Amino acid sequence: MAAVPPWNAFTAVEAEVRAMVCDPRWRDLPADVRAHAIAARALVTRDGDRWVFGAHARWYLHDPADGRWHLAPPPRRMRARKVGHSPAALPEKVVPLGPDFAAEPGSTQGFIGPDVPPDLCERVNELLRAHCRKSEIEYPLTAFDDIFARDVPSTVAAIWGTVMWCAYAPAFDGNERLITMFGEFLRRSLPGDEWVRWLPSPPLRDLARLVGERVRAGYPRTALRLTALIADTAHVLLSDTRFRPRALALLTMVEPELRRPGLDDEAAGSGDDALVQAWLSRCPIRLALAVMPETDPESHLSHTVYDLVEALAFTPDPPRAAAAYLADLSDSKEMLPSRLDHRLRRAYEELLRAGLANTSASERTEPDGFPVSAAFTGTGPVRGPDSDLDHIPGTNDLSIGHVLGTGAENTDGRRLRLPGIGLLDRRGGFTHVREEAGTGMMPPDRASTAAVLGAAYAVGLAWQRVSGARVPERGFAGSAALVRRLTQERDDPRSHT
Repeated sequence: MAAVPPWNAFTAVEAEVRAMVCDPRWRDLPADVRAHAIAARALVTRDGDRWVFGAHARWYLHDPADGRWHLAPPPRRMRARKVGHSPAALPEKVVPLGPDFAAEPGSTQGFIGPDVPPDLCERVNELLRAHCRKSEIEYPLTAFDDIFARDVPSTVAAIWGTVMWCAYAPAFDGNERLITMFGEFLRRSLPGDEWVRWLPSPPLRDLARLVGERVRAGYPRTALRLTALIADTAHVLLSDTRFRPRALALLTMVEPELRRPGLDDEAAGSGDDALVQAWLSRCPIRLALAVMPETDPESHLSHTVYDLVEALAFTPDPPRAAAAYLADLSDSKEMLPSRLDHRLRRAYEELLRAGLANTSASERTEPDGFPVSAAFTGTGPVRGPDSDLDHIPGTNDLSIGHVLGTGAENTDGRRLRLPGIGLLDRRGGFTHVREEAGTGMMPPDRASTAAVLGAAYAVGLAWQRVSGARVPERGFAGSAALVRRLTQERDDPRSHT
């Protein structure tokens, strides 16, 4: 007979609230009745913290200092009891509307280790090859011109932009085919090192600009073709849980234009922002979380921090572990602590007082950073540019020639120079990991490592949207520390959390 898991108050309340909120009658209830039903199921733990399970099927923690409710995963190993709470004290954003509980959670895994499936890459490549030779005069590059060469048509940018916008956290294995297929179109080397491409997450406005400019230039049919290409790419991405939530949201926004050509012409004529608003207005409530980076960057940051703490559930103290990753963020104006729940804030402020926070802007490589492979240091045989490069871990002809730079060169018989990233030796090419900040606690397996990496990088990108702080080209120290584990095994069968 199978063992019965012990009763857990958090799990029990989740089941109760889900049953209520997923009932079709929930959305027709008055707002005060919905608030009362959620508040009546508030829990309190033995440390006095008060929790409610609310909007977006997530937990909220009450801050006793100022009365705010913060998104925060609960301590499931801690006993709790139901105490109820005043419904009038629950803010509107905490009470679920109903459709928000239907959202698919997706996956926080990065694209390092668990590569994008070959069949998905092949389908994207087919789209790229079918459209990459379009005329750059008919399809001018009005966005992503910092990434692609001038003579690249906007069809290439539309595919690239869709992939990057739909990704939960666009950090890719440098040998990932989904990235290397774009190599011949790049204007310069992508940010990162010889292992990882730490890529920015573009705003929806960049995709809208590709379409809107053509409408304003008097070529609505060309704009429609670009919209169809964005939709086709999003359809392909639906098969991977790391893309699916945002790909589905993008499809709901652009497909109505394909069914009714000219639907968005008036909005596009008013400018890119108006076109973005027209798209967002068609996104249903159940997919609101997927477009939150566009509609509410502050809340999006809170959700990514929630994801990070959840991904660190294997640690004895997830908030303290999460604080070590938050310490990577540049915060010279000390804007971050007030955005954190009191448990996370205490752990972060300990690091702040110890001088272990706000350091990503000044991160530098240390002698005790990651070990560099023999192929890059000259301790093993080095072959010339015409040689087979399969002996170099994580590289192939396309990723070296187009993603990292223009080619490989044996300069002195002892080191291999890779144009675009400089000369690598034992002291260079990697970000030092601050063990004292807590990043030394590694996840127990490959899947959880990739989940933490993706969640941590997503927090960095969300913080950039809120604060304007830069994202280091070689990744945040905590995220980069996880790469060591994944690069050793990244060709293993992929698995998702």
